[in-house]
Amino acid sequence: MTTDIQDQAAAPADENKIIAERRAKLAQIRTQGVAFTNDFRPQHKMAELKERFGAKTREELEADEVPVVIAGRMMLRREAGKKAVFAVLQDSSGARADGRIQIYVTLDKTGEAAMAALHHYDLGDILGVEGSLFKTKTDELTVKVTALRLITKSLRPLPDKFHGLADQETKYRQRYVDLIMSEETRRTFKARTAAMSSIRRFMEKNDFMEVETPMLHVIPGGAAAKPFVTHHNALDMEMYLRIAPELYLKRLVVGGFDRVFEVNRNFRNEGVSPRHNPEFTMMEFYAAYVDYQWLMDFTEAVIRQAAVDAHGTAVLSYGGKELDLSKPFHRMTIVGAINKYAPHYTHEQLHDAEFIKAELKKFGVKPFATAGLGALQLSLFEETAESQLWEPTYIVDYPAEVSPLARASDTVPGITERFELFIVGREIANGFSELNDAEDQSARFLAQVAAKDAGDEEAMFYDADYIRALEYGMPPAGGCGIGIDRLMMLITDSPNIRDVILFPHLRRED
Repeated sequence: MTTDIQDQAAAPADENKIIAERRAKLAQIRTQGVAFTNDFRPQHKMAELKERFGAKTREELEADEVPVVIAGRMMLRREAGKKAVFAVLQDSSGARADGRIQIYVTLDKTGEAAMAALHHYDLGDILGVEGSLFKTKTDELTVKVTALRLITKSLRPLPDKFHGLADQETKYRQRYVDLIMSEETRRTFKARTAAMSSIRRFMEKNDFMEVETPMLHVIPGGAAAKPFVTHHNALDMEMYLRIAPELYLKRLVVGGFDRVFEVNRNFRNEGVSPRHNPEFTMMEFYAAYVDYQWLMDFTEAVIRQAAVDAHGTAVLSYGGKELDLSKPFHRMTIVGAINKYAPHYTHEQLHDAEFIKAELKKFGVKPFATAGLGALQLSLFEETAESQLWEPTYIVDYPAEVSPLARASDTVPGITERFELFIVGREIANGFSELNDAEDQSARFLAQVAAKDAGDEEAMFYDADYIRALEYGMPPAGGCGIGIDRLMMLITDSPNIRDVILFPHLRRED
């Protein structure tokens, strides 16, 4: 990181011994007054100082004597003789550059007391520094320290600088340490924040109103998923953590809010994998007087703008391969995708339910007994084509039997005006023209109840209040849900969903 600083070398030591030594130092500090002060106010961020003054010459900085007041965690330290110490502090600044700056502590400028105290500080301690900027002989922007103080004592040693947190699970479990040690991790979550800010701005610019809907549901609805079950003591009733906010958001469309969106946490009691976390973030939005064709154009624009605002470009790299979000997204049907990526199947085979069942058996998939041809084709698509959809691709016209909330096609029997968006072989979004016929929706719910009775744990419940809402009349509308965590995997080039969730779910440590 810098030519002047080397890692503070130390022989491996027992962590408990190091913690005991640091606690002893803290005990000594307590005898001198307040150990954890809260009266130091930094006035500058380190990345900003580097951006503003990094290009200035040594002579210019010496003439200007730019005063700085900073605070940060000590990450490196090197003795430079008996009368000087170099160190590196780190703060939270810097979206694309690291928030670190070198400090130079000398006996004549900083004072004997501060110099003596610094020799007892440890890597990980948070320090407050006052001084002025200058450049070393190697042109490293540095703070010449005039005042130095300990703000927070670190009791646990940081991981070795060159190895960091080597164990991936420890990185997820102790994200606070991962954030301290890894600039890459900090960049990932800053990019996530930038992308989320972009999405909200884009929605508001297009007249969508952000709303909040319940997270505890009496009836889980809006998606096919297994819910988490809880109990409300005061009401003495079983409740569910929401699997989707869809039915509440559409109630708002009934109520007259023509464009609404929610960035929401959903909970699905399912497995954990590189693409699944039981608690995850979605952005769902609904607009009156649009259809699924409009939704595809709009969803594409949302995703493209988020990438541009997070990275400055819509042409990304994912897993060492280019991912171009700037081009129009592809569109094809379920059968069309199978024809492209598994061309050995004939037209007759793809329309023969018994043949598809036999093929699915080869993949270890056992469809429900109630599955019709459309559901069987979808299962075969998932086994043969889905993982090969690297470029952004909308799969359109889903069968009605697997789309209980989507509007049926007016021209093609048995299918709905629904799409799913796949990028790098993963589902990123799901949307459709909304079913606003209360009687049709009631019949679809009853079919879902029958499927649940037949053993489908992910089938939907019958929501009588939602039917009542539709009976008041919902305008024609379209709605879409974007998987934010999976989108952030693309934007940050992360292979695992846990890499983009600050505190992912893990098995208990014991």
